[in-house]
Amino acid sequence: MNYRYGAFSLFLFAAVFSFAEDAVHVVAKGETVYSISRSFGLSQEELMRYNNIADASRLQVGARLRIPRGGAEVKGETASGQSAPSSSYTEYRVARNDTLYGIARVNGVSLDALRSANGFSAGRVLKAGELIRIPLSPVTVTAQGGGAAEGGKNTAAPPAGTAAAPRATASRTVDARLGWPVRPRESAYMSGKLLGVVLTGERSEAVKSLTQGTVVSAGPYRGFGKVAIVEVTGGYLYVYGGCESLSVKEGDRVGPGMELGKLGIDALSEKPQLFFLVYRSNTPIDPARAPRA
Repeated sequence: MNYRYGAFSLFLFAAVFSFAEDAVHVVAKGETVYSISRSFGLSQEELMRYNNIADASRLQVGARLRIPRGGAEVKGETASGQSAPSSSYTEYRVARNDTLYGIARVNGVSLDALRSANGFSAGRVLKAGELIRIPLSPVTVTAQGGGAAEGGKNTAAPPAGTAAAPRATASRTVDARLGWPVRPRESAYMSGKLLGVVLTGERSEAVKSLTQGTVVSAGPYRGFGKVAIVEVTGGYLYVYGGCESLSVKEGDRVGPGMELGKLGIDALSEKPQLFFLVYRSNTPIDPARAPRA
């Protein structure tokens, strides 16, 4: 296998995944669509359109809103005079042998921030299977839309909406007669920055390799659970995202039908969903046309 090629492809894929990620905001008591949109530097219309909200007056406490990647957290006051919330996070299901330090390091957040987001004490020990919050680190601006960070550099984010919605799906469904990593109960093609398919299966269902190859990456990607990437002869990379646990590690050889991990619950859809993508020579291809076995 060409590991130099594989390393470059992984870098490219990680950059795309990172760029495409959404924040998740949990609606608190007293918040409105307007106040939340202002907190993240968005228009009310954009926030409503991004979350398919038809009536702004029907916003419920505890609802989970997706914040476009371009949205910037505003440090200031909301329309009601309260301080702007900072409850945007992704969720992660703890795997066996995970530690707070390891999770914090992988996700680029401080240990204190991770503890604070979950209300954990310094001596807290994680339990396999529990769901924890991983805080996001949006770029900050002042309430007037501008500001300065350390060293006087402006930290304003790009205009909202510059990143396409990563979880958007096209109406075209996959051919269920083909072999897939899980048995799809529902399926759709992804659209936007990530090109692949979303397969809804059963919680903890085995995610199986479609080919023979070498695992070149195995671990968490924030917002997509745990991801296994298999390099296959011919310049292919098969990406299996959305696992709650992995059965393989980097360097393992796998064959058709071999278990790569267990399917997990996606934090945004709250469904057991696998994100399956295939690249050839760093270019995404239709997973339905990718070689099997």
